[in-house]
Amino acid sequence: MALCFANFESTHMTKYLAAYASTALVMLLLDVLWIGFIAKPLYQQGIGHLMADKPNLVIAALFYVVYAAGLMWFVVEPYANAAGVGKVLLNAALLGFFAYATYDLTNWATLKDWSPTVAIADMLWGSLASAAAAATGYYVLRAMQGQ
Repeated sequence: MALCFANFESTHMTKYLAAYASTALVMLLLDVLWIGFIAKPLYQQGIGHLMADKPNLVIAALFYVVYAAGLMWFVVEPYANAAGVGKVLLNAALLGFFAYATYDLTNWATLKDWSPTVAIADMLWGSLASAAAAATGYYVLRAMQGQ
């Protein structure tokens, strides 16, 4: 009996780890495209004077670990059995908006020369990227559950 329970827990955990990893990976890949290519000129123009020459990759990795965990906890897992992806998209977009707004509005309020354009673009980006990443985690989790 204990062996069956341990096997269930391992299988259950594997499903969530796969969903978590896919959520984090999509968030990372989207941010690489956004920050590295699409919005790079916007960031350089708006806050270039504040940007480091090279990002701190350890701290960046920590962000993706923590943020993907938040998406899993607050969005993917609660809606894992929802019939459609709509609530996942809505709630992840809202979580992304609130998280990125916290960052951008705080910076705008406390830092000299923080760009309003960057703040608005970043909040929109946080909403979109969060929705895409959480939807991926949702679909991976459902696929692994046979749904």
